[in-house]
Amino acid sequence: MDSIILPPTVAQLTEPTSIALAQQIQCQAISTPLSDNPIQTTFVHQGRGTPMLLLHGFDSSLFEFRRLQPLVAQHYSTWNVDLLGFGFSDRPLTVPFTPAAIKTHLYYTWKTLIGEPVILVGASMGGAAAIDFTLTYPEAVKHLVLIDSAGFAKGPGASKFMLPGVGFLATEFLRRPGVRRSVSLRAYADSSFVTLDAELCAALHLHHPRWQTALIAFTKSGGYHFLADRISQITPPTLILWGDSDQILGTADAEKFKQAIPHSQLVWIANCGHVPHLEQPQDTANAIHAATT
Repeated sequence: MDSIILPPTVAQLTEPTSIALAQQIQCQAISTPLSDNPIQTTFVHQGRGTPMLLLHGFDSSLFEFRRLQPLVAQHYSTWNVDLLGFGFSDRPLTVPFTPAAIKTHLYYTWKTLIGEPVILVGASMGGAAAIDFTLTYPEAVKHLVLIDSAGFAKGPGASKFMLPGVGFLATEFLRRPGVRRSVSLRAYADSSFVTLDAELCAALHLHHPRWQTALIAFTKSGGYHFLADRISQITPPTLILWGDSDQILGTADAEKFKQAIPHSQLVWIANCGHVPHLEQPQDTANAIHAATT
């Protein structure tokens, strides 16, 4: 396993959890059927015990779990992984950036790093990736945790506009600090969480040389639009965590997940927006521990 070189702006991080996570990022070459060459995959491993696999959201990275991971690592062996096409993991020229490829890469990452059933935790788009993985590899998942999860919502609405030139302009727009700050302000119930450190964490992965290419390709794929009719087929026990003030996905899908998934429970995280793992990490960690032990 190797360490990675992060962009120089990492030196501007100020929150202890952000600094600590940046210092712990490792890289593993993962062999998959997707490519003749292994895919360099970034992750942070903390703790001991039952394995837990953490999956971040859209246009994000493993920094999304900087506050939650140290808390759940007190009880579990936690693996915080950058999904294919996102974060700091490599984006090979010959690999498609689609949900199917993400699932395949995730399976071989799980097989290489962990190799036993996990508590699978997915936030937002990472929740949809977790659902897709669970439906295909139920033997790899002992418990599913969905945090303000995508899955019922259709794929990225911008996909039909992602022609080469337009896609480039759309990602350049998304790169703008003001635009990213606006998204962050909607993600939290309490705007004081949108600090310089938080904005830096949310933008570090933009320095990857193929960030735009992968984001455009994933968006054009339609994302996880195909999941809604299959959610009722989830078999592992499932915890649904939802911020009671989510302005990104709203709150109606929380009850839809609860009604659709057998053996599920819904826990509302109070005074919280779309990212309970960042805004209320202790409450989120407590709910996960209570439901999975």
